[in-house]
Amino acid sequence: MKPLEGLRILSLEVWGAGPYGSQLLAALGAEIVKIENPGTGGDPARNVGPHLLGEADSQYFQAWNTSKKSVTLDLKSAEGKRDFAQLLKSSVAVINNLRGDQPAKLGLEYGELGKINPAIVCAHISAYGRDNERAAWPGYDFLMQAEAGLMSLTGEPDGPPARFGPSIIDFMTGTTAMVGLLACLVNAQRTGRGCDVDVSLFDVALHQLNYSATWALNTDQVPTRLERSSHFSVAPVQTFPTADGWVFIMCMSDKFWLELLKALDLMPLADDTRFATGNLRHYHRRELTAALDSGFRRRTTAEWLARLAGVLPVGPVYDVRQALDSPFAARSGMIQNVPHPEKNDLRVLTSPIKVNGERAELTAAPALGAHNDELLGEHADGAKARRG
Repeated sequence: MKPLEGLRILSLEVWGAGPYGSQLLAALGAEIVKIENPGTGGDPARNVGPHLLGEADSQYFQAWNTSKKSVTLDLKSAEGKRDFAQLLKSSVAVINNLRGDQPAKLGLEYGELGKINPAIVCAHISAYGRDNERAAWPGYDFLMQAEAGLMSLTGEPDGPPARFGPSIIDFMTGTTAMVGLLACLVNAQRTGRGCDVDVSLFDVALHQLNYSATWALNTDQVPTRLERSSHFSVAPVQTFPTADGWVFIMCMSDKFWLELLKALDLMPLADDTRFATGNLRHYHRRELTAALDSGFRRRTTAEWLARLAGVLPVGPVYDVRQALDSPFAARSGMIQNVPHPEKNDLRVLTSPIKVNGERAELTAAPALGAHNDELLGEHADGAKARRG
């Protein structure tokens, strides 16, 4: 089942947050029409190396844009505006992730688009929002991690501020925007009236502080980086060295703490008053780490997983290759072959959402303007000739 099948969504998207969010909807069956400017070569992500796939395509682009369609339109031209308006009539939503000052200039707000399609939902993804002094500022994921305080919480205490590896704020912003869009679509179907919905990278980045922000707003405690990627208040929740690598242990309850002591043959620590509760164990975290390290070093990562898996929360600390090559990842169905004209055995990660126990079957991201004939010829005579 494809729950969004039959819904057409136009997306003026580049780089990360917008494409990531709309890709989730495409996997659920929505017809995502990627509107790209022919004069600029379309989405810049098409040309991001080092792994290119012929002209105006790359493995980087494929990672964000599977199962979509592409139409080339110049929204600043009379023809482009006319073709866009025709597509709008058969669409339920328009997504953009432009600078915050651009939607008004391009007529992409509900006040304008609602005149053509009253039920249209206009989702705006920007760096800082459309209603403040930074509306015209460009901005990207890593800048948000820096300003929102997230880099102060990432890495080892004696190292410099560090960002999360992948573009996590792009991913979270795209996902958050789709929650807003789908909620507004439900309302539009009920009332016949669409709206504007806004999500910014900065707001989402700040929101990721979650309970750390609540503590800082209401107490004198300001969370900082901790050794071994430790939890801010519960222990042992951190990495431990094994005979050949690392494991991550999460004893979020006293039950798991006692199970760990049994496995390590360190039951006398159960009577140590310093370690009586998760918060006390966190307070005496350095002493606790020293007491547990020698026990973990006695076995390999595989041996600890065999001993602890299903008993308490434990996981291996893998690099990217190990993570993708693990037997469990292979059995999960998260990796799919998506044939591509330049690489028939192209493999990508599929949607993490299952419907009725099944994952979506993806198709490769489209070539630039690949669907001009199909979509621009739907409503306007001559559109095919103009774009052919």
